[in-house]
Amino acid sequence: MKILLTGGAGFIGSAVGRTLLIRGDQIVIVDNFNNYYDPTLKEARVRHFLSEFKPVIVRADIADRDVMGRIFSEYRFDRVCHLAAQAGVRYSLENPFVYAQSNVVGTLTLLELARLNGNVPFIYASSSSVYGANDKLPFSEDDRVDQPLSLYAATKRSTELLAHAYHSIYGLPSTGLRFFTVYGPWGRPDMAMFIFIQKMLASRPLTLFNHGRMARDFTYIDDIVAGVVAAIDRPFPYEIINLGNNRPVALTDLVAMLEHALGIKAKIELTGMQPGDVRLTFADIAKAQRLLDWQPRTDARDGVLAFVSWYRKFYGV
Repeated sequence: MKILLTGGAGFIGSAVGRTLLIRGDQIVIVDNFNNYYDPTLKEARVRHFLSEFKPVIVRADIADRDVMGRIFSEYRFDRVCHLAAQAGVRYSLENPFVYAQSNVVGTLTLLELARLNGNVPFIYASSSSVYGANDKLPFSEDDRVDQPLSLYAATKRSTELLAHAYHSIYGLPSTGLRFFTVYGPWGRPDMAMFIFIQKMLASRPLTLFNHGRMARDFTYIDDIVAGVVAAIDRPFPYEIINLGNNRPVALTDLVAMLEHALGIKAKIELTGMQPGDVRLTFADIAKAQRLLDWQPRTDARDGVLAFVSWYRKFYGV
């Protein structure tokens, strides 16, 4: 297939891109290589995952209608895989307009172009953050998601509503994938696991919010890639699907795994909750199992070891 892949220099996007290229798909990557975190990591991902295949890479903003319109006209895509977004819950509290522009206007631009170019099936990244204040466990796609706790979550929920509107009005096929705390080699430096490793190696204390009573459904990158590719191959009229490990890990247990992998005892500072955060995430994955024939396969202990091994090699630690 000929696939538009937005965010192809990102953590998830670069890994998805490589999988698609290996199996013979043609992809056009659009990424703005912004400096939310160190762009040299994004450049390194492109070299590692993609350079041997020489895909088309366009350095552009997905909200630029003129540029994106020319790309759609030139390549005539069979699928849109939209993984680009301004990420990060905490950063959204400081820079809300960046999130509205990238996540909402950017997604709207792509939906409109997918419609204008023959209703190209649209697969896009949402987030477990949309569950917000939901206290029913595990989180199901049928749960209410009208109580976001962060601006980031509000923009991701907005993308789901936009996709629903385009499906209802124009019949545009769309599949939204709610990712649950993705981690692994080549991951984002703003994520907790990355930050914890940096601090432990520097003998600096780790800050655990909610006095350590936090848990996350950590989902390994290879499992997420398998779910994204399955969604690309099985377009639905309209669906929203959780992709999570279905096994929440307490942050205190994560720290113990990192201590084992690094051979370092962590220093801990306990503090209260921070704005925009949630205590626990836990994915109900029955729908992904049924519709995508998808099952996460990576245990958190194995995933942490793989991440630490990559970190040591990449940063020469």
